[in-house]
Amino acid sequence: MVKPWIKRTVFGALGGLFVLGSLAACSHHRGPMTEERITEMRGKVVERVSGKLDLNETQKAKLGLLADELMAQRTALRGGPEPRAEPQAVIAGAQFDRAKAQALLDGKTQAVQGGGPKVIAAMGDFYDSLNPDQQAKLRAFMAEHRHGGGWWGRG
Repeated sequence: MVKPWIKRTVFGALGGLFVLGSLAACSHHRGPMTEERITEMRGKVVERVSGKLDLNETQKAKLGLLADELMAQRTALRGGPEPRAEPQAVIAGAQFDRAKAQALLDGKTQAVQGGGPKVIAAMGDFYDSLNPDQQAKLRAFMAEHRHGGGWWGRG
């Protein structure tokens, strides 16, 4: 039997992939993302998803809350202003720094466990607010997106 926290993490990750994948796919931006750019893209994604699913104002608000929770989770997982510094520090010396690697993993795990329930709740509230046709469209999008297509697929 799968433990409940694993289910929650997987569901949260799917929701995160939905919005964050959408953010990445509709962006042609190169280099590090600024908070201003991320906020701008969040607005564009919310509008695009709202249009594709024909969301009402209540549903749009729930999607906005989901996007906010995902952005907060992204920030928590990312770490500080230099997210690559920690992994690079693990291999900076002559020996692989197992203690730093474990601390990095522990920090990321704590971030997922701390923010995951909020992401899951926001995704659940959003999904449950959709009518059956909208839910079907969302499932179809996620199935297509898994294979590189979808509403924001390149090509």
